[in-house]
Amino acid sequence: MKHRSTRDVVNDLRADGRLIDVTDEVDPNLEMAEIQRRVYASGGPGILFHNVRGCRFPMASNLFASLEQARYLFRDTLESVRRLIEIKLDPSALPKHPLRYAGVPLTALRMLPRGVRSGSVNQNSCPLSELPQLKCWPDDGGAFVTLPQVLSVDPKSPDNLMQVNLGMYRVQLSGNDYNPDNQVGLHYQIHRGIGVHHREAINRGAPLDVAITVGGAPAMSLAAVMPLPEGLTELTFAGALSGRRIQMIRGDHAPVYADADFAIVGQIDPAATLPEGPFGDHLGYYSLRHNFPYMKVKHVWHRKDAIWPFTVVGRPPQEDTTFGQLIHELTDPIIPTVIPGVKAVHAVDAAGVHPLLLAIGSERYMPYMNEAAPQELLTQANAILGNGQLSLAKYLWITDDPNDQLDIHDIQSFMQHMLQRVDWRRDLHFQTRTTIDTLDYSGTGLNQGSKLVIAATGEPQTELGENLPAELTLPDQFRDAKVVMPGVIAITGPPHVGAPSQRDMHQLAEHLSGIFTGRETLRSYPIITVCDDSDFAACSLKNWLWLTFTRSNPATDISGVEEMVVNKHWGCRGPLLIDARVKPHHAPPLIEDQDTLKKVDARATRGDALAKFL
Repeated sequence: MKHRSTRDVVNDLRADGRLIDVTDEVDPNLEMAEIQRRVYASGGPGILFHNVRGCRFPMASNLFASLEQARYLFRDTLESVRRLIEIKLDPSALPKHPLRYAGVPLTALRMLPRGVRSGSVNQNSCPLSELPQLKCWPDDGGAFVTLPQVLSVDPKSPDNLMQVNLGMYRVQLSGNDYNPDNQVGLHYQIHRGIGVHHREAINRGAPLDVAITVGGAPAMSLAAVMPLPEGLTELTFAGALSGRRIQMIRGDHAPVYADADFAIVGQIDPAATLPEGPFGDHLGYYSLRHNFPYMKVKHVWHRKDAIWPFTVVGRPPQEDTTFGQLIHELTDPIIPTVIPGVKAVHAVDAAGVHPLLLAIGSERYMPYMNEAAPQELLTQANAILGNGQLSLAKYLWITDDPNDQLDIHDIQSFMQHMLQRVDWRRDLHFQTRTTIDTLDYSGTGLNQGSKLVIAATGEPQTELGENLPAELTLPDQFRDAKVVMPGVIAITGPPHVGAPSQRDMHQLAEHLSGIFTGRETLRSYPIITVCDDSDFAACSLKNWLWLTFTRSNPATDISGVEEMVVNKHWGCRGPLLIDARVKPHHAPPLIEDQDTLKKVDARATRGDALAKFL
């Protein structure tokens, strides 16, 4: 079914038993988000909230409830998009298999957006304040749009639909210092396409035309988060995935997606900012209040039968996990053509996506020398960190796989494969005083921190330990050593109180050095994580991944047993120590509102279709 609106989507899901209709009143202030989180975590279907407190528009969530449901929504077009990707990878396949690729030219034609004078979205208007006021976490700075499609035009070519940028950038509808009638906050992170347009607008001293749309074909939402190369507009991808050319309303404003359910149209003053946030984000913490651009709103439009789609972000997995899974499914085959020698990459959802990236590369330099040290892997690591949104990775683990035995999505097996081969004296490569993800507060400031490449190859050198060594002792204030997985130990450390707490790690390193030097007992445990609660860290691999990689800045939080510096290269002979304790400068974690929890608990006792997922 080629959906044109959110109502098409919910009707489609309902017809296949993939939707719950909630007809009693639900509060968009925290309650609706708590319901969404629980339904997603329980593997539940989509939800249509018919009766939203204080709002005349129905709202829908969990439309991308699972990878299987996302495939269902795109069932008519996903295969044609795959075949288009196959032709991109190997153009010679078209004449070899003409029947298989017979539909590719039509798919390519559908990729082209086209201008129109009007559409469903601009048939009605309303005040900005009448839009749904969704608040997801207690300390959010106001109501936010959580599934926006933010389109900006290229100031150098404002009439060219092939030069627009479409992204899912955060939009704050209310709160803070915004004028509730005509201002919305527009938060975009480092390395986003809209930044290129914003820079050009600043250079010209002219406003930047922007259109924020919500709803329409689900292909537009996926296109807004798709990591496409510069020069390929997201509208072309959306056209292929939606099965029709994307219609864009032209006028004295940015082009507006004609089939959207809602549109907020206006301009950004290139020199003006206002405080935006806080907002509970997908790393599992609040992104804090900072100055960001804002839009001066000229028009607010909506369809006659408009439904407001939304999602909730927080510590993974959440519904946006499905976006990541579908993106991996579509883009994994393309990676070798984008970065030569790289076979696969995987942004680890459990670690908040950008903090941890895994990669499989190739070692093809001088194979006759049988060198066991990483060589080409380091070249490929640099290429990865210089490529689009992959450049936001904070930790990059890369190895080769000459026998094609590794599954990059099996995180534990992948990491154990590397830990069996790493040599910490050689295989750690830091980038200091560099840029990191805007949402990551583990660094030294907004967008500021460090990166670490861990590259390993060759035959296994270490047998990973599975049980705590009997000889392991800990210095004062450290306790409760737990094995997380073979080769990894978590230890509870004293609370981190600032710069003086760095001495704690030196104390631990010196203590463990005696054990390592005397018996080499710790060689079987290449990584020791110091955290605030080792029971929590060892409870699941997901817990360890989340706290280790979201709460550490490589340059400041990594130390080691028997550290050394050789020709300005840092390494250690014994285990790598990662300080993953909560630091005073970290953003607070996301904690649910207790009253809201009780309210939703009460809903769970009703025995209706929704209750079993709560």
